[in-house]
Amino acid sequence: MNYILGLINLYEDNSLIKEFTHKRPIATIPFAGRYRLIDFALSSMVNSGITSVGITFPEKAASVLDHLRSGKDWDLARRHDGLFYILPDKDENNAHQSDLKTFYQNLEVLQHNPQEYFIISSGHTVFNMDFNNVLRFHQNTNADITILYHKTGREFQSPCTLIKTKENGLVTDIAKRSKTRKDSEISMGVYLMSRKIFSAIVEQSYERGGSDFLVDGIMRTISQYNIYGYYYDGYVSNINSIADYYQTSMDLLDPKIWNELFINKLPIYTKTKDDVPTRYKHHAQVHNSLIANGCVIEGLVEHSILFRDVKVKKGVEIKNSIIMQNCQISENSHIENTICDKNVIVSSQKCLKGAENYPFIVEKGTVI
Repeated sequence: MNYILGLINLYEDNSLIKEFTHKRPIATIPFAGRYRLIDFALSSMVNSGITSVGITFPEKAASVLDHLRSGKDWDLARRHDGLFYILPDKDENNAHQSDLKTFYQNLEVLQHNPQEYFIISSGHTVFNMDFNNVLRFHQNTNADITILYHKTGREFQSPCTLIKTKENGLVTDIAKRSKTRKDSEISMGVYLMSRKIFSAIVEQSYERGGSDFLVDGIMRTISQYNIYGYYYDGYVSNINSIADYYQTSMDLLDPKIWNELFINKLPIYTKTKDDVPTRYKHHAQVHNSLIANGCVIEGLVEHSILFRDVKVKKGVEIKNSIIMQNCQISENSHIENTICDKNVIVSSQKCLKGAENYPFIVEKGTVI
């Protein structure tokens, strides 16, 4: 796959997940105990043999740099190719920066890459797949653009991109919607096209005043190109809201989904961090939960996800919740249907409880 360049686009709508994105893009939100959301797209590219991957930088880039660094953990710290960053030019007028504008500003550099094809992915979609199959489909159908899509088994109350396809896979319509019905054909936010078509779309769309690669670059040129949909039948979740994040995290407690994402297929890589094993003390009770290393547990944890270095004191009950790194839950507190971001301290005898389908959010560094 040395003839494919990977691009991960971090310009994403965070309006429904702002509690987690004050200082980070959606792509670096912690997930599954030790990962970040960007790990899924990046690992799928690496596992498919893609050795050159570019990351577009959003405004809040510090967490991206801290997580990815040189790309060593994904075997992308290379003398040639490897991981590189696509930076926006400084705009003296402080004009709005967009993905299409950033691609246009860096088009000359991207055009000089030797790869014949570009695969562009969002950083907020959870999946684990081999892109070699997508390339074969793209070539066999003589597609100009291939859009990867999946079908959801439940309704989503968050923005998404829907497509309509004919029996042969030809895309006849692309539309953005604020919510999704069951069994809709939902774009995964992953597109495959040749370098030549990518350059033409970016150049033409930006010079016509466009700002969004999907809306102005693909949706408005649907009549100009043969666009095919590639159906992926594995587990996929697009995370655009708090509800999406919570439901997708709870999905991981289903062994079938966990095995599909992390065990049965190629590995998902992330930033390496060594730590001591979790300690389960005398009164600890843990049921159907995902516990990262470095935790100390003295209370009850049920149907929940605990990240690294979480401290759960005596008499604590944690149910249907997500507790991120370095949180401390003090004695006799009750946490249910709640997400605690990193470094939260809950003092003794507190009760935090959210709705069954929409969790209570505790922002990073909060002391309760």
